[in-house]
Amino acid sequence: MNSAPQPVREGQTFAGATRLSTYASFVKLPHTVFALPFALIGVILASYSHAVSWPTLGWTVLAFTAARFAAMGFNRIVDREFDARNPRTVMREIPRGALSVREASIAVVLASAVFVGAAAELNLLCLALSPLALAWVFFYSVTKRFTRFAHIVLGIGMSIAPVGGYLAVTGQWSRPWWLLCLLATTVVSWGAGFDILYALPDIAFDVSQGLHSIPVASGERGAILIARGLHVLTVSCLVLVGLAAFPVAGVSATLYWAGVVIAATLLLYEHSLVRPGDLSKLDAAFFTMNGVISLTLLGFVLAGRLLA
Repeated sequence: MNSAPQPVREGQTFAGATRLSTYASFVKLPHTVFALPFALIGVILASYSHAVSWPTLGWTVLAFTAARFAAMGFNRIVDREFDARNPRTVMREIPRGALSVREASIAVVLASAVFVGAAAELNLLCLALSPLALAWVFFYSVTKRFTRFAHIVLGIGMSIAPVGGYLAVTGQWSRPWWLLCLLATTVVSWGAGFDILYALPDIAFDVSQGLHSIPVASGERGAILIARGLHVLTVSCLVLVGLAAFPVAGVSATLYWAGVVIAATLLLYEHSLVRPGDLSKLDAAFFTMNGVISLTLLGFVLAGRLLA
């Protein structure tokens, strides 16, 4: 007699039953490599006009980490019933009973408080904006119930990272004013693009549950084309960021442009891994390549700053 296939955990989760590994998997801790590098890029760009202290850097990383924990935890709580019905997500911590809703809710409240506290330690502007940032990242969790553009909402939530990193150091908007707008758009288009790819395997499930997404609305082929278009926008914005941030040729500019070329090449390779009818390499495209892209760009921007 053939036994029924056993559900498997998603990628980027931790083995073991300790509370630490459970909470790390609950918020997909490895996915921190997506947006944290962009928060640090914001810090580095701000450092050209304002000094960065170690306490400021520490509070910035803590604020980002806490906000991301709260956002991911809230998403898992809100989506727990869908996760329990989806074969891909049934082994997440709440559906399989590794965490109770009460435990998860307490963790989200504590993470939210840490985020606001860290923002207060940075400056008044960050403190004033912290409730808006939390409201937006929490709002994302309900959007797929009524709009296909949840991916864009997620991208906007991710774009808070570089803007927040810059504001944490300066306490004021960028000069030129459109520098931060371009940096935010870079992350919006990048994050929305890879989230569209991430949603491809769930088309049938989302349709059955009445959930909305660009893959549901446009089909697999159309969604992949939209993701590619968004990532073309990402590279275009990176170019414009470079023109705004490094108007004078030098080591910083040279290394930044080298990072942009490599990031663009990696994005091109990422899209070569995902084709209509063949999603077998989706995990590599989603996690591995996007993590490498953000860390690579951070490395070149940091090297340019240290060598300037």
